[in-house]
Amino acid sequence: MSPEHLSTAVRDQRPAGYDADVIVVGAGPAGSTTAYHLARQGLDVLVLEKSTFPREKVCGDGLTPRAVKALIGMGIDTSSANGWARNSGLRIIGGGMKLEMPWPDLATFPDYGLTRTRKDFDELLATQAQAAGARLLQDTTVSGPVRHDRTGRIEGVVAQTKQADKTKGPEVTYRAPLVVAADGNSSRLGLASGRARREDRPMGVAVRTYFSSPFSDDEWLESHLELWDGDRLLPGYGWVFGLGDGRVNVGLGILDSSPAFGKVDYKALLSRWLERLGEEYEFTEPTEPIRGAALPMAFNRKPHYADGLLLVGDSAGMVNPFNGEGIAYAMESAEIAADVMSQALRRPTAYAREKALADYPRRLKAEYGGYYTLGRLFVKLIGHPEIMRLCAQRGLSHPLLMKVTMTLLSNLRDPRAGEPVDRLVNTLARVMPSS
Repeated sequence: MSPEHLSTAVRDQRPAGYDADVIVVGAGPAGSTTAYHLARQGLDVLVLEKSTFPREKVCGDGLTPRAVKALIGMGIDTSSANGWARNSGLRIIGGGMKLEMPWPDLATFPDYGLTRTRKDFDELLATQAQAAGARLLQDTTVSGPVRHDRTGRIEGVVAQTKQADKTKGPEVTYRAPLVVAADGNSSRLGLASGRARREDRPMGVAVRTYFSSPFSDDEWLESHLELWDGDRLLPGYGWVFGLGDGRVNVGLGILDSSPAFGKVDYKALLSRWLERLGEEYEFTEPTEPIRGAALPMAFNRKPHYADGLLLVGDSAGMVNPFNGEGIAYAMESAEIAADVMSQALRRPTAYAREKALADYPRRLKAEYGGYYTLGRLFVKLIGHPEIMRLCAQRGLSHPLLMKVTMTLLSNLRDPRAGEPVDRLVNTLARVMPSS
């Protein structure tokens, strides 16, 4: 059957009074990717976004090959002619050493990364979702879920759309058989639905700004492993990512495994760290203010599915604890969620639909659970300054150790590859308990 016929079949069994097959709250990478893949399956998708494009988001603007694969899966043109800057791998600096490590040559991922500012990256994905058939309402803030009177199941949301004069319009209820929370790290919808943040999972904070610099055309994403605040070594890293347009994105991230977490002026910390960088970067005055954001890691909000609501991306705490990467996991979890929902909505009974939807958290656990457990152990380890110092000073001088570290940090490996390092990391991720 064609997607059009499948969509008709879904709507024929949809109860009266519903506005869509699926409501997606948030049009960031997670929400727009979810909407794109649902719409490609012929489903009627309504996306509610609280901001108006183009809009700013705090991010390093660096995309690993995992994210590139997800972009290609959405049919995005990732050429330089379309505004993308390509990179070859990571330049890692620490312990007085500098090491350039190309992205691995794998069957399952491309061998290049990209950079692009979030100011137009998110809009590009939202536009792609609309081209696939999704409907987008901007300037629309969701305040909470709508529940079925008898079952308590979430079957919609309450929202307000700003009027032409930017004042709040009347509250409107939108209904659908399934709702997706893709509203970022604070996940207002997730919290209102009873999905509290897990305190036993790591959190990070990232701050960034932009400078004009000759490093704008650098083919490497540069990561500084030693993040010093005076004589104190903090668990985190700094970065310089070239954007190919005359600017670089410069920032740092710090983990909550440090006693300094929550007690540091992160913007001031970035300014102090910038003073330690060499003059070759030619930084003068930043072209944008320093901005910061939280990084919710390692499944820090659960359950990922219950009562008609799915959590994707940052709203589900899917940032990689090894490297702070969020976009790839937002897009990957979105594609998994869309596949599960497409299957569920075409089943004839409520029991069969729920059975299909229960596969979403199981697939997430199978894909990321063991790896995120490794990441949580890593976060605890580097919270000890002496271990962090030893890793930075000794690790870069051991090629095999750095290859293992690169594989762990980037999560780039073939699942059935014969490479010894890939086999080692695959085995570690498989035997680790997932929760």
